[in-house]
Amino acid sequence: MKVTSISRKLLTRVLSFYFVLTFIVTCAQIAAEYYNTKDNINSALLTMEKTFSGSLTRAVWELNTQQAIDIANGLVAIPMIKGITVTDENNQIIAQLGETANAKSFNIKSTNNLTDGYFNLNSFSKGIFGHSFPLVFEFSGRTTRVGTVTILSSNEVIFNRIEVGIYFLVGNAIVKTAALVFLFSLAFGKLLTDPLNELTEQLNNFDIDDPEASKLNSIGYEQNELNILQNAYNNLIDELVLHKEQLAQAQNDNILTKYKLDEQNIILEQEVARKTSSLSRTMLKLEKQQRKLLDQQSKLQSENSRRSQTETTLTSTNIKLKNSIHELNKVQQRLLESEKMAALGCLSAEVSHEINTPIGISITSTSYLSDALNKLTKDINEQKLTKRSLEDFTQNASHSIELLNNNLTRASDLITSYKQIAVDQTSDKFRLINVAKYVEEIIKSLHPKFKNTRHNIHVNCPANIEIHGHAGAISQIFTNLIINSLVHGFENMIEGKIYIDINMHEDRLHIHYQDNGHGIDPDQLVKLFEPFYTTKASQGGSGLGTHIIHNLVTDTLNGTITANSQNGEGLHYDIEFDSMC
Repeated sequence: MKVTSISRKLLTRVLSFYFVLTFIVTCAQIAAEYYNTKDNINSALLTMEKTFSGSLTRAVWELNTQQAIDIANGLVAIPMIKGITVTDENNQIIAQLGETANAKSFNIKSTNNLTDGYFNLNSFSKGIFGHSFPLVFEFSGRTTRVGTVTILSSNEVIFNRIEVGIYFLVGNAIVKTAALVFLFSLAFGKLLTDPLNELTEQLNNFDIDDPEASKLNSIGYEQNELNILQNAYNNLIDELVLHKEQLAQAQNDNILTKYKLDEQNIILEQEVARKTSSLSRTMLKLEKQQRKLLDQQSKLQSENSRRSQTETTLTSTNIKLKNSIHELNKVQQRLLESEKMAALGCLSAEVSHEINTPIGISITSTSYLSDALNKLTKDINEQKLTKRSLEDFTQNASHSIELLNNNLTRASDLITSYKQIAVDQTSDKFRLINVAKYVEEIIKSLHPKFKNTRHNIHVNCPANIEIHGHAGAISQIFTNLIINSLVHGFENMIEGKIYIDINMHEDRLHIHYQDNGHGIDPDQLVKLFEPFYTTKASQGGSGLGTHIIHNLVTDTLNGTITANSQNGEGLHYDIEFDSMC
């Protein structure tokens, strides 16, 4: 009969399960790295779209093909971008560099319900993905689609980024598996296979004539089940020897009693019976005590093993929780920075568009003034100059110069306000701030968002309040509050109002912000400052606006913020922090 090794069978099953589990976990980690990297690249592509869509739209609208090609060249030079295609409103190609997007070979998915043609592109066969978005030009409150831009990346970029991680994961799995096979083989051989072989060899050498010499010798230094079996077997040998000796003594006694009187024989038989009964009771008691000791020992070993496993599990879980919290903090910080830069990029595009209007008017005035000056020069040369033409030129020139001064001053103010706000939002420096003037600059930088609306902002702040603090954090707080009111509070409203009351009390700055928007219900108010909570997730909302406000107030400015609202009664914020923040 073929003998199957218990240790080898157990070792094979344990290592097979561990190998399959390690393979599945490694594959899952590689897949997670792939999709996470792909999502990061898609996010970067969307950020580039927000950054360059304004300049591309202007270039296509003005038929400036060379500028569009230059922008496309600049984008293709970025390693993650493998191709770009720019077309006009008739789908005629203006610039096409790198990989191209063929609609037949791509899986095209619309990202919204609008009819402006915003699509995500993905080709598994070619390993290329990206997205296509329209170029929309806004003029006099009307929007016109002037072209389309398609930006592509590839799986090669993803694999280049995660290549080292894949090698590390696979190498780590191989090393752990090899080490586990070696340790398990060594442990099973030393703790189970060798002791069992030695025990079997000693049992095969049992001598019935000399049981005492057939006792098992020590087969291990640890107290385990094999030692218990050895002790039980040796105790059985001791009892066998004892019974054998008692049997021999009884036989001797029986021989001697034959020579005694019948009375002594009866007495001796009674004595033997009494001793035998006492010995049996003693043996039963010893056997019961032995069983109790064995049960207690088994229970103690089980409890010790369970506690060791529990301690190991708790230690591992604690380490994993610490690592998870650390990773979550890093991801949250990256998301907050990304949201802040995205808002700044959007503000940059809108301010650039707003500046185009006064600059365009200035160019028109300059052109008109140049034509009038040429006409005046021509009249002088031809000696046709009259008092009326000179008066007309003087009047028109004065009007043009006034128009130039007003519009250039307006453009300069916009640039100055935006420059200060942009520098503050991207810098962690502290500086002296006149609160009233700084709030006015922030509102002026947000003017493009209110240009085509009837919404109003009323600020009540003493002109002499000055603090030494983090200008970028204050700018980001007011920017997010006002944009939230515009996007959420004033949705479908014709005339919204925002009231900002600021005052200083005992070296602490108090800010009360309220709007007359729709407000939110109590269930939503509880989740207001939670990250990623938004009522406009389907419209591109990130849910980080109020979370950023809360973090800036409590962490950066070391202050407090509370909010209260009722449906239809607007939203109120109370913010308080030290003037030396």
